[in-house]
Amino acid sequence: MTEQKKFKRVEESQVTISELMLPNRSNFNGKIHGGYVLSLLDQIAFACASKHSATYCVTASVDTVDFLAPIEIGELLTMKASVNYVGRSSMVIGIRVETENIQTGEKKHCNSSYFTMVAKDDNGKSVEVPGLILDNDHDIRRFTKSIKRINYKKKRANQFDETDFVSENYLHMLEDYKVIIER
Repeated sequence: MTEQKKFKRVEESQVTISELMLPNRSNFNGKIHGGYVLSLLDQIAFACASKHSATYCVTASVDTVDFLAPIEIGELLTMKASVNYVGRSSMVIGIRVETENIQTGEKKHCNSSYFTMVAKDDNGKSVEVPGLILDNDHDIRRFTKSIKRINYKKKRANQFDETDFVSENYLHMLEDYKVIIER
């Protein structure tokens, strides 16, 4: 890490993009297609992580993509991405999606999501990323929430790592669901 800074401020890597939502991005219901929004989310996460690490980055995982409100044709969509957390080679990029009705000025929060990105060298090996300088309560809160989310994800992964799965041990869990078991 001799060529780049050892620590960077959050705002040094922030990225904001805006795009007018056109009819060719809509689904059969006349709303902007969620898949298109996911593609934009991945692009801005890449840009933010690459800006922070000064290297190529790949998407390792996506946590909690919650679609909170539909995005309408003709609205101005704005995405804001920040590095919320850094590990050795990974970064959690927090992204907030808002839209604005350009005629009325009404704004709405449509989505929040968290992408884990990993910095790579030209040979595809993970490389160390700069640390973060947290200079306000907002940055500290986002960093610590990321730690909690990472720990929760590890705990959840361990709960589902069942190599000794026997279906009979779980049949009682299915009693309240709309399933028919035929074997």
